[in-house]
Amino acid sequence: MNIKSIQQSLIEAFLMPIKAIKLRYIPLLMIYFSYGATAFTSIANDFFVKKELGLSAVELIELSFWIMIPWSIKMIFGQLVDSVTLFGSNRRVYVYIGAVLMSIGTLLLISIAGDYSIVSAYDKNSIYMASLLITTVGIVMQDVVADTMSTEVIDKNQTPQEIKKELATIQVLSRLALALAGFMVSGLGGYLAGIYSYETIFIISLFIPIISILGITFVKLNHIESSPLNKKIFFGGLGFAIFIIFMGINEIPFAQEIIFLVSLSVVLYMLKELIHELDEDTVRHIKMAMIVIFVYRAMPSVGPAYSWWSIDVLGFDEAFFGVLTQIGATLGIIGMWVSGKYIVEKSISSVLITLTIIFTILSLPTLGLYYGVHDMIGVDAKTVAIIDTVASSPFDYIAGVVMLTLVAIYAPEGKKGTWFALMASFMNIAIVASKLFTKYLNQILVVTREVKEKGVVVVNADYSQLGILLIVVIAIGFIVPIVTILKFNPDK
Repeated sequence: MNIKSIQQSLIEAFLMPIKAIKLRYIPLLMIYFSYGATAFTSIANDFFVKKELGLSAVELIELSFWIMIPWSIKMIFGQLVDSVTLFGSNRRVYVYIGAVLMSIGTLLLISIAGDYSIVSAYDKNSIYMASLLITTVGIVMQDVVADTMSTEVIDKNQTPQEIKKELATIQVLSRLALALAGFMVSGLGGYLAGIYSYETIFIISLFIPIISILGITFVKLNHIESSPLNKKIFFGGLGFAIFIIFMGINEIPFAQEIIFLVSLSVVLYMLKELIHELDEDTVRHIKMAMIVIFVYRAMPSVGPAYSWWSIDVLGFDEAFFGVLTQIGATLGIIGMWVSGKYIVEKSISSVLITLTIIFTILSLPTLGLYYGVHDMIGVDAKTVAIIDTVASSPFDYIAGVVMLTLVAIYAPEGKKGTWFALMASFMNIAIVASKLFTKYLNQILVVTREVKEKGVVVVNADYSQLGILLIVVIAIGFIVPIVTILKFNPDK
């Protein structure tokens, strides 16, 4: 391949997302953009909590648990979107409701940031918690609708292969819209928070639900009939939520493992109920896709040990980690942008195998840093870290798009809202599995950082097993996904 053809390929890859955008996509992308734009208040919110509210670290952790509840019961919202029609709509109306809830949550936040007399008689902390919970419910509701509609704005008058290609294209564009929004507003929100009051920042953020309202108002959807409410999934979801709440507020031994096993069993049962009417071949493909998705996302990581080591031994500070984060966000968007053409045109299995190989190769510089390879070749550790971040950042985004493409391809007609919601729960459970595996590896290969109490060292730093931990994680992350993809290839 000569230089000219390489340049042409890069130009085509860069222009692919622009050329792929169709007028009927834009309103849908506005909903995803609205979701990404919620990052606008993140910095102002963090500083507001720290300076103005009396929430302790434990209370904030407990709050984060409650905020996760709406995301864990997305199947309930999926059932509403698929089966319950309000005011003649089972799509637009739920985005409107979500926007109203987001606005109410923001107004509550504004009221305590501005010390309004109407809320002065109430506890600020309680209002803040209510604000976040209401806002989160609104965001989750809109997210379920957007995921559902991402399979409905396509042109149905195409071949099955063309439909798969368009579904993949929409997933690329939707993740780009979400990522671009977060990238554009998070830094701006932080900058403005240093100039204006927190109340002003929260008032400005009222533009976010307006974006989604504009999007859903003008989106053109294929007509979708409501399907009967699946009572097992709907009421099972409610029971699931009650179970999580019970486990969360009671100190029960092995609570994480119990929640994981019960959650996986519940979601798999609900998915089985959802697809049992499909033909045998389709069900087989769906099961293979689910196995690949779960295994791919359940791979363990090193955990915090490597970060501790890079701080203590390599001398990486907060500012440098901030630089790495910004580089990662920027290049992630660029990488996802230019790789869209490849994702759309290649088979899912080939993309996943390629990503697995790339991730393995890009893990080697980290391993090399631990064993001092950078010193042997005379390269600064920070330079290696930056180069590694530059190289690896885009592929995290790409992997997410591939997972969502798999989910979209096998979404059953009339049940897409519930399907997306259940698969989102399924993928989150896989991440829980990853965290459990990471915990077990760290219990076997123990790495400790120095801990002091009142100036006295009570735990000594011990990074002697970090190298073995890195090797084990890299090996598992390569061998297990490759074997799984080859055996359960969803493209077969």
